[in-house]
Amino acid sequence: MRSPGELTTLFRDRGLKVTPQRQAVFEALYGDESHPTADVVHDRVREHMPTVSLRTVYQALNDLVELGEVQAVSVGTGAARFDPNVSGHHHFVCRDCERIDDVVASPPRLKGYTVDAAEIVFRGLCASCTAKQPTTSI
Repeated sequence: MRSPGELTTLFRDRGLKVTPQRQAVFEALYGDESHPTADVVHDRVREHMPTVSLRTVYQALNDLVELGEVQAVSVGTGAARFDPNVSGHHHFVCRDCERIDDVVASPPRLKGYTVDAAEIVFRGLCASCTAKQPTTSI
């Protein structure tokens, strides 16, 4: 994802309003690899702007999605997640803690087909949750 300053310039260049609330959303997402929900982003923005509405946060997120700066990800854990990493990748979802990690996997070559997009979600236990599992001895 571009820096908050670069996003401000991009929004202005596209004729979109740049409000302090939108800039706060840019800041809340920048460098975040956790794939936050809109509610999480809203909570972060409210730390600095207590009166910002969830609707305002959603609008900023949707604008970022439309501009291709953020990806809306649905991995079956409830609310949509927002991923600032828009490079070609897939996701791993931990079944215990619901952590989402980026995974790079090449789609298979399909003779005679043109693949526009691929969405693969791997499920299992993340390293942290695996380490918490009791070991069994025989």
